[in-house]
Amino acid sequence: MNARVIWKNKLTFTGTADTGFSLPLGADPKVGGDNDGFRPMELFAIGLAGCTAMDVISILQKKRQDITHFEVFVEADRASDYPRVFTDINITYEITGRGVQESAVKRAIDLSEEKYCPAHAMLRKAASINCTYTISEAS
Repeated sequence: MNARVIWKNKLTFTGTADTGFSLPLGADPKVGGDNDGFRPMELFAIGLAGCTAMDVISILQKKRQDITHFEVFVEADRASDYPRVFTDINITYEITGRGVQESAVKRAIDLSEEKYCPAHAMLRKAASINCTYTISEAS
């Protein structure tokens, strides 16, 4: 995998990777930025949420669970001292569907956490990660 960032001005960059997609990177005006893009640490949190979400929804679909809505939230606390790494991460899965089995949800999350999600595997070396879920019946 290859990635790069191209400086535009101040603390504004455009990031690209092998897929060819691009995204804006920016910084808070308090540190000289224009508040015009994702913060790099936000991308770690989004990457973790996306990585585990893809695993979990794929596994639930293979288990023929009738999912109508699915969201993953990541809340990450950071150290107060530099380099301000993540210290505690909470992942919350919100699943809505028809007759969704709790055992299937738990197993899908466990498989993502223990086997499939490389973002989870990397970040758990630096931070404590806690996972919770809610299952709601679709109306």
